[in-house]
Amino acid sequence: MRKHLGDAIKDGGMKSLARREFLRLGLCATAAPMMPRIAAAQSYPSRPVRLVVGLAPGGAVDILARLVGEWLSRYLGQPVVIENRPGDAGSVAAEVVLRSPADGYTLFMATSANVINAQRHKVNFVRDSTAVAIVGQEPIILSVNPSLTVKTLAEFIAYAKENPGKLNMASPGNGSVPHIAGELFKLMAGIDMVHVPYRGGAPALIDLMSGQVQVAFMGPAASLTFIKAEKIRALAVTSEARAAVLPDIPAAGEFVPGYEASQWFGVVAPKDTAPDVVSKLNAGINAGLADPQLRTRLLDLGESVVPRSSAEFGQRIVRDAEKWAKVIQAAHIKI
Repeated sequence: MRKHLGDAIKDGGMKSLARREFLRLGLCATAAPMMPRIAAAQSYPSRPVRLVVGLAPGGAVDILARLVGEWLSRYLGQPVVIENRPGDAGSVAAEVVLRSPADGYTLFMATSANVINAQRHKVNFVRDSTAVAIVGQEPIILSVNPSLTVKTLAEFIAYAKENPGKLNMASPGNGSVPHIAGELFKLMAGIDMVHVPYRGGAPALIDLMSGQVQVAFMGPAASLTFIKAEKIRALAVTSEARAAVLPDIPAAGEFVPGYEASQWFGVVAPKDTAPDVVSKLNAGINAGLADPQLRTRLLDLGESVVPRSSAEFGQRIVRDAEKWAKVIQAAHIKI
């Protein structure tokens, strides 16, 4: 009897041990897929990071990327390599990055234009990206040829209403942020202008100065020099409040209540990038925005520098996607 009882205890102990071992192995198997991501986040970065720019070298977006990349290189202790992949208003580069492994080693310098073009390709920018950090935002500037008799935005709106369809409105390209900003202004101000798209800001400004077009919506990097030289006349900025780069020029919202159409620049990563990696990158970029030297350089480029969390940046992307989609539909724009 005692022998049988001992055998039973022994058998029961072996079964209990086997059960505990099974549970341990099961838990290990469950945790296994998570371990590489945790380890990667803890050691990140262990090699150079690539920051892809969707436009050609030398432009405003490229300059911003290089400033941020230089700062991040020092902050992360690894080189941040800038790679230019121009094409289709930044959509080509966006696809390259968002199809890359979500390991934090391939990042994208995104702009508001990527939100506008979110539905154009198989990779959906809003759905397939992870917001990291906003670098800066800037207004679009509504400028006119000096020969136009109007001196204020109120006079301009009145003139446009008296001359429907007679004003030509230039932008740096169909579907660009300045184009959509102009279309939103037309809708909210109740005016009719003919959109004339150009391949970039330079040819649009040449025609604005010559009088081939009478109005242009352009970013500060392209137009500030000509405004200061009085070759074109700035009437308004599209940001919510007046801009530091043109403090004497009113915000369009002062005359058209509720109007706002600033454009932003920020760093994004592929969807499902580890939160710890995103947090580290966000902290690094925000530390740069607080650095007096880098901050001054960004302000000199016309950027409004307001650090945001990755979650706040992500919310901005979603809001803008919804906003611009409505403008595109209402204005019957084909992108």
